[in-house]
Formats: sequence, C-alpha cells, structure tokens
Amino acid sequence: MKAWQTPLVVLLCGTTILLVSFGTRNVYGLLMDPISVGLGWGRETFSFAVAFQSLVWGALMPVFGGIADRYGPGKIVALGGITYAGGLAMMAVADTALEALISIGVLTGFAMAAAGFGIVLSVISRCASYEKRSLYLGIASAGGSSGQLLLVPVGQWLIDDMGWVATLLIFAVLVGLIVPLAAALANGHRAGDDAGPRTQTAVEALREAQRHTGFILLTIGYFVCGFQTMFLGTHLPSFLTDAGFSTGIAADSLALIGLFNIFGCFLWGWAGGSFSKKYLLSALYFLRAIVMAVFVLLPFTETSVYVFAALIGILWLATVPLTGALVAQIFGTGYMSMLYGIAFMSHQFGSFLGIWLGGWLFDVTGSYAIVWWGGVVLGLVAALLHFPIDERPLARLSVQRP
Repeated sequence: MKAWQTPLVVLLCGTTILLVSFGTRNVYGLLMDPISVGLGWGRETFSFAVAFQSLVWGALMPVFGGIADRYGPGKIVALGGITYAGGLAMMAVADTALEALISIGVLTGFAMAAAGFGIVLSVISRCASYEKRSLYLGIASAGGSSGQLLLVPVGQWLIDDMGWVATLLIFAVLVGLIVPLAAALANGHRAGDDAGPRTQTAVEALREAQRHTGFILLTIGYFVCGFQTMFLGTHLPSFLTDAGFSTGIAADSLALIGLFNIFGCFLWGWAGGSFSKKYLLSALYFLRAIVMAVFVLLPFTETSVYVFAALIGILWLATVPLTGALVAQIFGTGYMSMLYGIAFMSHQFGSFLGIWLGGWLFDVTGSYAIVWWGGVVLGLVAALLHFPIDERPLARLSVQRP
C-alpha cells in the first residue's frame, strides 16, 4: 500500500463506506409502506425484493472476497458504489414487481457484496496489528450504525417532504461517494502480520475451513444473526405503526438502534480483544433472544419501544467484529475476505428468510408473531452453538504471531 494509506486513513475511509452503504440499506424499512401503498402492492412484493437482495449479497460475497484477496479490493468496492447508485435509481422509476426485484434485489445486492463488510473489514484487519484488530473492526462496524443513526431520520424526512421517488434518487447520488473512497482500499489485499503461508492456495484455504468444526458452527450461528437483524431492520417500522405508533416513532426506533449500536460495536469489539470471542458471541445471541421476548410480552408504550431499540442496538452489529476477528484469529488474514464471505453468505440466507417470511406471513396471518418468536428461539440455539468452537489459532500461524 502507498505511504498515504496509513491504518488510520484506511480505517476512516472504510468506516465511511460502511456508513453510507449500510445507512442507505436501513432506509428500506421506511420505504416498505410508501412503496407498497403507492404501487398497489402487498408487503410481500417489496419484502421479497429486499429479501432477494440478501441472497444475491450473500452468494456473491465469497466470490468478490476471493477476487479481492487475489487482485485487490479497491476496484471491487468502487464497482459496488456504481451498481448501488444504479439500483436505487432504477427502483425510483420501477412500477412492476420484476423491476423491483432487478433493482433492489439484484443490483443493490451486487453492490452490498462488493462494498460491504466482507471486503472492507478484511482490508482493515490487514492494516491493524493483531492486538488492535478486534477494536478496529468494532470501530468500522460502528460505521454501519452511524449511517443508520444519521441517514434513517434523513430518509424519513425526505419521504415525508418529497416522496419515496425523490428519496431514492437522492440516496443514489449519496452512495456514489463510495467510488472515490474506494481508492484508500487499493492494494489492501497485501498480507497482514498473520496471513499464513504464501504458498497456500484459495482451494486449500477452503478445504482447511471446511474441516474446521468451529468454522461450521460459526457459520450456522451467523444465519441466526441475519434472520434477527434483517427481519427487525425491514419490518420493525411497519410492526410499530401497526401497533398504533406514528411513523416518526418508527423512524426514531431505527435511529436509536443505530445510535446504541455505535456504543455496542465499540464495547463488544474492545471486549473481543481481552476475552473469549466465542463466549461473547454466545452471550450476545442469548441476550438478543431475551430482549426480543420481553419486548413483545410487555405492554407497548413509547418508553418500551425506545428501551427495546436501545437494548437491541447494543447487540445489533456486535456480531460482526467478533465473527470477523474470530475468523482471522483462527485462519489468519490471507484469505479472510473469502472465508468471512462464506460465513456471511449464511448470514444472508437467514436475512432472506427473516425479511421474506415477515412479509409473507403478515399478508397471510395479519401478524408478525410467528417470525418474531422464531427469532427468539433461533437466538437461544445460536447461543448454544458457539460453546464448542475451538478458537485457537491454527498451528501454521503460531510462528507468525507475537
């Protein structure tokens, strides 16, 4: 990497990319009702497009991750910014379910795979020292929540003041900023301090991960994270308006999740540098399940909504720095983009089910109850799955770490 591409510069630019990409992604929940009503759809149609985005995003992440690990991440991330802008602009003029599927489902799914967590976090991992890696990943992950905090209220204001079409076009311009920021990530595929032997091929890295039971369990657990967070991120605003709350409170709840997730990512990222990451992940999934269960069992009030948003926010994206750091801890950073991409693919399969089932079951039953309680049960299962993970670095890495 060039002299100006210091760890701090890479961290700042990478964090900003995640702020823009994930902040914009979290506006989709606010667009659910306006687009569905405006185009005469039920909630399933737009839900399916957003859910299909998760499948495309997840399926392409290992592919883009492998390309970025081999040839460099800068151009891949820049391509993601261009595709993101095109997808949002296309949705602004869409009037059929197929056009929504192509624009939101395919194009922005492509963009999130190219300019999302997998590639950005791998570059930051390679720049950071082994001791600071978990903290740096926590800071970068907080960038996504900063976007949620900053852009969700802006999105709601734009929808109320200018309508959903203009809102999509404005955000299409915004995500174009990803393109110049991607320059800081160029040559970010250079090996970190524990990348592993240069002689290892991508196929060998895949086989190594496939044989590691802990990687399989971590990947299964990530499915639960996607199911929970993307269901809430997409359907929570509608869930709250159905319960009688204003659209302002619904938007505030997403923003509050983003605010507290900033603290959560810092907190859990810092803790990951001092404590067992697998036990932290177990605790995180268990606490998510408890918070979700208690919220729906208690009477709904403005106070309970805000308390729920704050608590779930602390737990929101905290899985990201811990999971990413655990992958790097076990396997090194040489093929982190690809290996994390595989784990994240599972996350996105969970996202697809959480988003789509939320819309479909609501249209069928008039309630989100089945999916909500499904998320609670899955959270308890994920908490148990992380206990058996062997988080020790592989033997081939021991001579490379201090």
